[in-house]
Amino acid sequence: MSSSTQIPKTQKAWVAVRRGKPSDALICDENAKVPSNLEPGEILVKVQAAALNPVGYKLMGLLPNLFAKRPHVVEHDFTGLVVDANGTELQNGDAVYGIIPVPLNLQSHQGALAQYIRLPASHVVPRPSELKPTEAAGLTLVGLTAYQALFDVAKLEQGQHLFINGGSTAVGISAIQLAKAIGCTVTVSASGKREPLLRSLGADHFIDYTKGPVHEQLSHDPPSPKFHVIFETVGATDVDLYTHSEKYLAPGGIFVSVGIHPHGISGFGQALRYIWELTRPSFLGGTKRTWKWFSLSFKRENFENFAQYVIDGKVKPVVDSVYSYEDVLKAYERIMSLRAAGKVVVKVDPSVD
Repeated sequence: MSSSTQIPKTQKAWVAVRRGKPSDALICDENAKVPSNLEPGEILVKVQAAALNPVGYKLMGLLPNLFAKRPHVVEHDFTGLVVDANGTELQNGDAVYGIIPVPLNLQSHQGALAQYIRLPASHVVPRPSELKPTEAAGLTLVGLTAYQALFDVAKLEQGQHLFINGGSTAVGISAIQLAKAIGCTVTVSASGKREPLLRSLGADHFIDYTKGPVHEQLSHDPPSPKFHVIFETVGATDVDLYTHSEKYLAPGGIFVSVGIHPHGISGFGQALRYIWELTRPSFLGGTKRTWKWFSLSFKRENFENFAQYVIDGKVKPVVDSVYSYEDVLKAYERIMSLRAAGKVVVKVDPSVD
């Protein structure tokens, strides 16, 4: 694979050309150029599998072309083989997994749903031999999100009690495993049918949100001791979980949210209420607990630390479903249904498992 003559000039790539839902915004370009003329520190990877993320379709429907810099190849998580190591510490043929973060995606127009991608070598790590490509494809974005939220933002420590709202989300699944790996007690919420899966990952306590509002269940039967950290992974717009949190979140505890769900807020007034309830100071009747909104920023050190949890078998991938490259739009339908438990993966190379 080291010879440039073995790398094709053109490829297939799923490209966002306009704002909208995936079925309106995406085209499959069968004659896209394969990246060439790598900058120092960059590598070329032949993609074997890619994973979808909520941020992908949210930005697709939110950002106008001017800010999204369309057209560009979409998605962020992938695994594949290095085909041009370009003088880095990697070797041609190395199996890797990694991420094209949102800022890099918008800047470089490179995305995971292509047959070949160019990116910095710092954004990949070796793929353990025991992981299939379809398993490794979706590790990075959700894993780093959970890692940074729990350890960088919330400062979660051994022996503490963590509550994860949305335990069956891909971020929640990573968070359960990371928290258990350092010796925490973990309570999760999800629909009842997800309880066996989440307990198998290490969840100690389970709340079925279909049996009533989560904040009411927690207020009626608060944990002892109270939670040290609440991690909101759903992006829910119901602020009651935070505004009632003094009943179940310990003094000095922190409420961390990864964002706002795009289907939940309709109207400027509702958005203002959401922000007001979350940021209102206690002397104006606000909640006497710290709330922080969190957005992933790529850090190589975090990636290496997270990758070690994967190597040690303490974080294992959970795959909801796998789709062919031609069925990308069906894969988006699955992740947008909000019923996926684990990652929705696309096989870019049909020959891999």
